[in-house]
Amino acid sequence: MRNLFLFFALLTVFVGRSQVLEPVKWSTSVEKIADTEYVLISKATIDSGWHLYSQNVPQDGPIPTTFTFNDSEGQIQLIGNTSEGKGHTVNDPVFEMTIKFFENTAIFKQKINVKGDVSIVQAFVEFMVCDDARCLPPTEVDLEFKLSEATAGVDTLTANTTEKVQKEVSQAIDSSSEKGIWSIFFIAFLSGFAALLTPCVFPMIPMTVSFFTKQSKNKAVGIRNAIIYGISIIAIYVLLGILVSLIFGADALNALSTNVWFNIIFFVLLIVFAVSFLGAFEIMLPNSWANKVDSQADRGGLIGIFFMALALAIVSFSCTGPIVGTLLVEAASGGSQIGPIVGMLGFSLAIALPFALFAAFPGWLNSLPKSGGWLNTVKVVLGFLELALAFKFLSNADLVLQLHWLEREVFIAIWIAIFGALAFYLFGKIQLPHDSPLSHISVGRLSLGLIVLAFTIYMIPGLWGAPLNLISAFPPPQHYSESPYGVGGASAGAHGDIPDGAHLMPPHNILAFNDYDKGLAYAKKVGKPVMIDFTGHACVNCRKMEQNVWVKPNILEKLKNDVVLISLYVDDKRKLNADDVVESKLKPGKKLKYIGQKWSELQTIKYKTNSQPFYVLMDHSENNLIDPVAYTPDAEVYNKWLETGISNFKK
Repeated sequence: MRNLFLFFALLTVFVGRSQVLEPVKWSTSVEKIADTEYVLISKATIDSGWHLYSQNVPQDGPIPTTFTFNDSEGQIQLIGNTSEGKGHTVNDPVFEMTIKFFENTAIFKQKINVKGDVSIVQAFVEFMVCDDARCLPPTEVDLEFKLSEATAGVDTLTANTTEKVQKEVSQAIDSSSEKGIWSIFFIAFLSGFAALLTPCVFPMIPMTVSFFTKQSKNKAVGIRNAIIYGISIIAIYVLLGILVSLIFGADALNALSTNVWFNIIFFVLLIVFAVSFLGAFEIMLPNSWANKVDSQADRGGLIGIFFMALALAIVSFSCTGPIVGTLLVEAASGGSQIGPIVGMLGFSLAIALPFALFAAFPGWLNSLPKSGGWLNTVKVVLGFLELALAFKFLSNADLVLQLHWLEREVFIAIWIAIFGALAFYLFGKIQLPHDSPLSHISVGRLSLGLIVLAFTIYMIPGLWGAPLNLISAFPPPQHYSESPYGVGGASAGAHGDIPDGAHLMPPHNILAFNDYDKGLAYAKKVGKPVMIDFTGHACVNCRKMEQNVWVKPNILEKLKNDVVLISLYVDDKRKLNADDVVESKLKPGKKLKYIGQKWSELQTIKYKTNSQPFYVLMDHSENNLIDPVAYTPDAEVYNKWLETGISNFKK
């Protein structure tokens, strides 16, 4: 077949034709990508109606386009094969076979490494062109590449762009981490003020301040002692935070958010705290502890002041204990080793400040409201909040085990009931054991009741699929529900052809794999880069990313069309098949029994981290296209990261 068309091609030129056809014109350029590395670019401009064939054509087809680079002195080294553009792969009417060819323009690139003093690289290209009815004979054209006229190459520009984006992402992550620590501090500080407004602590303020002002020789000594007293309070609580961090360690703290038993224990613990605050009973440390500490407080001096602070911590434990416990649980389950320390610093600072300030300005004591039933109201409100928070930990355990007992609708219904009951309580429609008789509702109590009622109403549409972005970190994700696409909703394209091992993530129909090998194989098949999403069923920040960042139109479009998403759940408790059970490389002698253990070990070994979320963009050879990123709540920065990685894959 090939010889026959060559014969007719020659006949076309020499028989009955006076003009010489030259439908392809070649030009060259050079891009410098490193000190000794260049990209030689050959551009073919093709006349309309003609097509130039690829470097790879079927046997018995046309002559392929072939580049030959002259290197008689051995001063250049070819790196890889000559690359070419996408072109068109169609059923060729001349050769009657499926062939790839180019129309209008074609770009070919060859990367080289220069070993000596070379200014010009000589080459020639052999090619063949046809239109829909005829072919021209194979043609050779000399090419010349002037290295001295090289421009900044794609790889150089890409490297600079990638470095810039990676720096921005790194700064955004550092900023996010810093904000996370500040968030813990701020919440703990507010919790400390809330603890001040409880029956166990608030009455102690005037009593303690009066003691320091009356027992001291002068005002300056009284202020000094009150400050030492405040510093002692801070030291006691911060020491508690340090002990939690040291006992558990960074790895254990990171595992808390996904460990089933820890989450169940936290759930029970917070339920006990909540019921205590609601008035069923009081949690108290043994009286003997308070008596021993109190006796030490009589020693006077700095030691006596320290033991006075310790006595306050023990005596007020029935009110502060549940708050401190909740703060430690929340800070520890966030995975940061310094979280519990920062939390206790914020909490204790709020407790200590009033004692120092009122000692310095005793006249301010007259402006304090009198103790009364409102202190118990503060305690009850905290009880309702702890009750709501408890179900977050039960939900985490349910998600990890994939039991589907506490799906999104059930969780939201429970929260609606809890906050609805709190609204009724604030409006005076519910009375609890230690409440004082309520003759009227104060403006503050009414305002808080209206806020809680508005929040309760806000959550109701969540039962029918509303995203509820204000509380996205707390309920189960939208795909973990009875109606993933909303009541009466359906997945667009859910009944189409879905690759083996893939599924559509509701509600936005992102095609995702949960198996590394199947996802990578599919990415190679469709020619797209891979995005690995190391995540967890109980990962709070993962849900924030999915519901607040992934939903942005420019990001969602990339996740649906430009990458193959592989979500690897490190807390997946489903058992591995018997053939897949292997010995851990991190802990020799221990077997990897669960799917999540397999992905967790992959992340730890390959990327030297075990925190989630963690995102990786890689090519088909499993090389990173850009440095991986962790939790990145800044959607603009995350979009740049995606954009740069995808661009690097294409280039």
